Formats: sequence, structure tokens, C-alpha cells
Amino acid sequence: MNEVSIEKRLKMKVSEHGGLAFKLISPGFAGVPDRLVLFNGAKVAFVELKAPAKKLRALQRKRKKQLEALGFKVYKIDSFEAVDRMLEEMIR
Repeated sequence: MNEVSIEKRLKMKVSEHGGLAFKLISPGFAGVPDRLVLFNGAKVAFVELKAPAKKLRALQRKRKKQLEALGFKVYKIDSFEAVDRMLEEMIR
């Protein structure tokens, strides 16, 4: 299992549950999470994808705190199980 396979699983599972998982690209603003996940009912979360057991870099931790301070959920996903946990939380 690697970051690419986890990202594919995330996209597939979000789509299966009727959501969208947009790839985020932010020129000039580094450290932004990889995906913006959207579900019906204005449920929004940011997702940083990592290979299993990899940690967020310092700038990624900073961006996570900034987004959380604005009230957004930010998930670090590094396994298929983490994808499933995020989905359970978001589609309750």
C-alpha cells in the first residue's frame, strides 16, 4: 500500500457515497492539503494523503491548524482504514 493506492481508494469510496474529492493545487501557497472532500448537506473536509506511517511536514501541520481554526475538518489519511473512518465520520 502506498500514497497513490490510498488516494485511489479515497476517490472511489467518496464517489460511491455520492461525494466529490477534488484535487487541490495552490500555486504560490505551499502546504495545502491534497484533496477537498464534499458531501451533501454542506459537509466539507480537507485531506492530506500520506504513505503509511508518514508524518505531516511542518508547513503541512501549520496549514492544518490554520484550516481547523476556520472551522474545517482536516484529515491525515495514511491507510484504507483511515479512509473508512473519515467516511463514517462525514456521512453519519
